[in-house]
Amino acid sequence: MDTHLKNTASAKRLGNALTSALPAAVQRPSYDRKAVSPGIAHIGLGAFCRAHLAVYTDDVLENGAKDWGIVGIDTMSPAIRDALKPQDCLYTLLARNDGKDTLRVVGSMLDVMITSDQRREIFDLLVDPKIRIVTLTVTEKGYCQDAATGSLDEKHPAILADLANPTVPNSIPGLLTEAIRLRRQAGQQPFTVLVCDNLAQNGAKVRDIVSRFATLRDMELGQFIRENVSFPCTMVDRITPATQDADRATVATALGAEDAWPVVTEPFRQWVIEDRFPLGRPDWEKVGAIMVDDVHPFEMMKLRCLNGAHSTLAYLSVVAGIETISDAMADPDLPNIIRKLWDKDLIPSLPIVPGTNVEDYTRELETRFQNRGVRHLTLQISSDGSQKLPPRLLEAARELYAAGKTPDVIPLTVAAWMRFLSGKNEQGQDYKIADPHAERLATIAANAGDDPRLLADSLFAIRDIFGDDLPANEHFRTAVVGHLSNLMTQGTAKTLKTFLATD
Repeated sequence: MDTHLKNTASAKRLGNALTSALPAAVQRPSYDRKAVSPGIAHIGLGAFCRAHLAVYTDDVLENGAKDWGIVGIDTMSPAIRDALKPQDCLYTLLARNDGKDTLRVVGSMLDVMITSDQRREIFDLLVDPKIRIVTLTVTEKGYCQDAATGSLDEKHPAILADLANPTVPNSIPGLLTEAIRLRRQAGQQPFTVLVCDNLAQNGAKVRDIVSRFATLRDMELGQFIRENVSFPCTMVDRITPATQDADRATVATALGAEDAWPVVTEPFRQWVIEDRFPLGRPDWEKVGAIMVDDVHPFEMMKLRCLNGAHSTLAYLSVVAGIETISDAMADPDLPNIIRKLWDKDLIPSLPIVPGTNVEDYTRELETRFQNRGVRHLTLQISSDGSQKLPPRLLEAARELYAAGKTPDVIPLTVAAWMRFLSGKNEQGQDYKIADPHAERLATIAANAGDDPRLLADSLFAIRDIFGDDLPANEHFRTAVVGHLSNLMTQGTAKTLKTFLATD
């Protein structure tokens, strides 16, 4: 039994029957959940979607809508279904801000399904005309993309398997393609695909990936998807760390009941959405979402300034033995590194963001990063670096070079990631590298040993991450190798002090 399900059998369990008896300080659905029908199918039931999409939608239901409930679909394991179904798919949102907690029971999730044993039910759901939007949070790697080009990785094992057996898909491109095909076969208009992952131009990119997969399967189906399925781009923002057992205990004490899988988050939230929904959508703009014609400037601001800063903090912190983002922001030098990253590298690389002062946005990020109520683990943020570094930071470096400028902190981040791949911090403690290419990357690091140039050269040779241009750029290569040498020989603290002193 998973740790989050321990001890729930002997205690009261969160559920519809219990909501009226919850303490007055706990917000809970005031609408009749039984009167709500599903209009959204969401794929990928991690913490983020339940802290973001589901909360905005819960607000819409509170405003009186009855046809925009969510059915969750998970492709990974039955753990989330086993946690939520016994409590009527209710869960608690624990918003933390430096010691001040607010709790809310969210009711927009009506059901949870798992692809491993409910595939037929899932496709029946996706063909149902009531489902007008399919939303996704499956992380960058979930789309089976080529990290260097952003297009479909046509040699990905999951893609090859789905092309060989397309009516029983396991990949996200395969699942969406088959659902659209079945819907078309049934005479239903295609649903809108709303991507809520941190990808630049996420909707456009996933449209290209899915339509390419469909073309490989059936050229006419691929053309249909390109011409008839809407993939709006979005920008999503809410820091949501993994739920810990201590968080479950806090929630259980506050509720007087067990919640097998609550979600912990910060008070801040933001959602910017391109308004292209042929079959309609919830009134998200009435509960705080921003509907726009072009989300690109907003997503670039968030992807680079928040996510790029997170990656920089994560790799330097994991190597230094710093456990959380708030701890990193208490370090004497790391906040200055991040300020320099924003001012020198990232803000200059951004387009104009309508109605937004980007420097003010980064000042707000500093405050959010300092929030000790949210234990956002640096090791959690360090995952999937081979997929995340290119859109978060390497593209910004390319744009700076193209404009005749040179990136300042980005080479340091890349060097920190390379040092991180050793799997051992400066205190000699081992940690796990979570990455689609973890085995290959760890082997490269082990073979390079203590030789920074060999390590950098071997990693620069991975075209899927760095392309051909950055490794050929003498300034970039020299800067990365220099920082990597310092990190390996002098340690993080001295490297950062030296780096800041040279400004």
